[in-house]
Amino acid sequence: MSGSGPGFRLLDVSLHTEERGRLVVGLDGPAEEAGPLVVPEGAVVSVGLTFLVGRAVDGLAFEERRTGGEQPPVTTRTPLGGFRRGGPYEVRLPPRRMPVGRAHCGLYRVTGRLTDGQGHELARADHALMLVHLTGTPEARTAPDAA
Repeated sequence: MSGSGPGFRLLDVSLHTEERGRLVVGLDGPAEEAGPLVVPEGAVVSVGLTFLVGRAVDGLAFEERRTGGEQPPVTTRTPLGGFRRGGPYEVRLPPRRMPVGRAHCGLYRVTGRLTDGQGHELARADHALMLVHLTGTPEARTAPDAA
């Protein structure tokens, strides 16, 4: 994690999937040390955020940028609203389906940023995501184990 703004502290970032359950994004060091989070193609993923607010924040938004492979960068921005001083607040973003197809599989760099209404970065979390191709018959599809 970097860029914690004054009066704002990001406590936890996680990805929630039916296939893999809750995957924790490491906030204490370079994303390369933790290794990539492994998610199967087509998985429905929801980002979970936990944070403390030291002063009221209006217009809080979460922006996620995913880059990697030969795919163009994908950026999503989710407005979260205003938060009073306090917390911890726990927010679960709307679920999104990951892309499907071998062309989309591979290693991605993901940067999540929390910004205030003026666009000032309050917190940032970087991690690696490995999108893997599903194997097996269509009825019993599984993702390879993250070994």
